[in-house]
Amino acid sequence: MGLEQHETRWHGCHTEYASLEQVIVCEPVYMKIEEVINTVQKRYAKENIDVPRAMEQHHNFTQKLKELGVDVITLPSRPEFPEQVFTRDIGFTIGNRVFISEMASPIRQGEEKVLREWIGSNGFPYQKMTAGSIEGGDVVIDGQRIFVGISLRTDHEAIDFLERQLPGYTIIRVPFDAACLHLDCVFTIISKTHALIYPAALSKEAYELLAQHFTLIEVGEEEQFAMGTNVLAVGQKQIISLPQNKKVNAQLKLHGFRVIEIEFSEIIKSGGSFRCCTMPLTRI
Repeated sequence: MGLEQHETRWHGCHTEYASLEQVIVCEPVYMKIEEVINTVQKRYAKENIDVPRAMEQHHNFTQKLKELGVDVITLPSRPEFPEQVFTRDIGFTIGNRVFISEMASPIRQGEEKVLREWIGSNGFPYQKMTAGSIEGGDVVIDGQRIFVGISLRTDHEAIDFLERQLPGYTIIRVPFDAACLHLDCVFTIISKTHALIYPAALSKEAYELLAQHFTLIEVGEEEQFAMGTNVLAVGQKQIISLPQNKKVNAQLKLHGFRVIEIEFSEIIKSGGSFRCCTMPLTRI
């Protein structure tokens, strides 16, 4: 599947909410909490992951994406990568270029090589991040504006490098409570005008900065812990969300969104949900 097969249809990604056409996922074949790297995993470390159940839930999720017309690309699962299901972190598409992340956590280092092999062999233009560390969960795009979280996984050196690669874009740095892991665990853009936010993880200044750009739908502590902000916008104001986050889903409906509820309870034990498990290649 070379570039010549993609060049007439590949539009890249310019927002978080245009219709999702192509996405990269990875099945949770070897998923487990091997090393606690976030607060959610800490709660479930002893219980750990029921892999058959996680596989079933992930399958149901990807089947729904296919029903919605999305081309789902599945990377090979490798036993040395227990967090590989979270493909969002290993790369991110901005415009017509895929950026290959530089992973901060040792337990996840190497996952990005699997992505780079696929991207390279299929002819997509890509840029390897070569300064500092950055993970895709901290990168939220909105046209020519890129919001990048300052976290334990993403540092200023990497963001400086990204700015040099994207001279036509405005990079907005967003500090937040690092205990929440990635920016998309506290802030997710779901349309041109709306975003989900967990206010407790941001300073007053950061909250007000984001409020200048979006109508903010607030998520409470209990539903943030259940990945309430980590929904997936699939286009045309359709949002994939967890059924247990009833307050979030009710708010989304009040704001005119169609909520597609899919059970993902086993996956979220490791601290990520629908956005974390998808790396969009194409939105149109």
